[in-house]
Order: sequence, then C-alpha cells, then structure tokens
Amino acid sequence: MTTATALAVRPGHVGLNVTDLARSRDFYIRVLDLEPLGQSSDAERDWVFLGRDGNVLVTLWHQADGAFTATGPGLHHLALEVASVEELHALQRRLSDLGIERRYGGIVRHAEGADSGGIYFSDPDGIRLEVYAPSGVAATGAPAPEDMPTCGHF
Repeated sequence: MTTATALAVRPGHVGLNVTDLARSRDFYIRVLDLEPLGQSSDAERDWVFLGRDGNVLVTLWHQADGAFTATGPGLHHLALEVASVEELHALQRRLSDLGIERRYGGIVRHAEGADSGGIYFSDPDGIRLEVYAPSGVAATGAPAPEDMPTCGHF
C-alpha cells in the first residue's frame, strides 16, 4: 500500500517578463525597496533577481515586446504583504512622491476581510500590483469596497 505525502508548497518568487529591464529594475527598487541580488545581461539571458535579506522575491526577465494585458492568460496581479498599516501609509507617500497613480486613490479595505486592505497600482509595463496589510486597515477609515472592486477584481 502506497501512502501519498502532501506537498507543503508555498510561494517562493515571482518571475515577470518586462519590456525594459533597467526601467523595471529601477521601479521595483524605488517603489518596493527591493535589492538587486543577481543580474545577467548577455545575448541569451537578460534578467535581474530582486529581493531582501538574500531572499529572491521578484525576478525580472527582458523577454517581452508588448504591453501587459489584463484579459490574457497568465498573471492576474502580484500581491505583496507588508506587516503593518504604517507601511501602507509610507508606500502611499512614496507613490505620491514618485507620481505613480494609485487605483481607488489610496488604501482600501478588502472585500474578503474588512480589517485587511491595500494599495493597488501598476508597474511600468502595466502589470497590476497590490501591496496589502493583513489587519489594521479598518481602523484607518479606509473606504470599504461596496462601491469599488478590489483585490482579484481590479
């Protein structure tokens, strides 16, 4: 008798195809405080690994020649978690300083959980990004999503 063992998988890193590696690299470093952990720019492979504390979180690959499409197969959006609402407020200020447009104007609560919520915006290729805090958002007076789609619906 064979016993099946459950796989204990968890997210590792996300690889994104981009049209301009230098532009995307700078964007993710400036906006998300990621550090370059490795890079190659040879004829076969043009990529950069970004992360923090030696852990790769995002890999960028210069393999795209068109714009991101929200209706095509593949990535819907990339969601990244921060530990606190204070970090969301800091990100909101940073996005404003950099002139990056936020969907819904700023922090909004998730439909799935009234105390969690985040900020929604796009990278230079139009890839949809969400940075969220798992709790503490309701206390900030952030709007509830009755009138706006959030998370998986943007």
